Amino acid sequence: MTARIAESTKRHIRKMVFAAMFLAIAMLLPFLTGQIPQIGGMLCPMHLPVLLCGFVCGPLWGGAVGLVCPLLRHMFFGMPPVLTAITMTFELCAYGALAGVFHRIFRKLSGERSMAAVYAALVLAMVGGRIVWGLASSVMMFAGQTEFSAAAFFAGGFVQAWPGILLQLVLIPPLYRLMEKLKLTL
Repeated sequence: MTARIAESTKRHIRKMVFAAMFLAIAMLLPFLTGQIPQIGGMLCPMHLPVLLCGFVCGPLWGGAVGLVCPLLRHMFFGMPPVLTAITMTFELCAYGALAGVFHRIFRKLSGERSMAAVYAALVLAMVGGRIVWGLASSVMMFAGQTEFSAAAFFAGGFVQAWPGILLQLVLIPPLYRLMEKLKLTL
């Protein structure tokens, strides 16, 4: 019984450490875009570590990292702007949580090491996160008494962000697979 508790505690601490690492990466990665909002909006640099955290640490830690990252980044560095940070908080929380949930589901359905399962979980998490972003943006725009149309949703969520979406699809599955091979997944 004591060995089980020790193993559980060790696993919990590893998840916490990995989540802290992903949070730090999410806080620093946007500096590669030079703090230019247009480039950051296209490449979505905070999304990458949050999605990966959901895969590696599970839905709870992935959601937590996504929840705190945009607001912390706004508080420390002034970017993203506060309204953007608020909507991103909901979006990234959904990304991290959904990546973890869908990854667990598809892993059980298709086997431990299916690359198709990783892609399926990633795509569903990305779509779910975009929907949550659209809902959060609608609420924020309604509160500010401005319009947020379906055209604005598709322009901001997909058309403008297509380079980031492509980057996520290209980088996250191989990075996750590499972490698996190095036994860095939990």
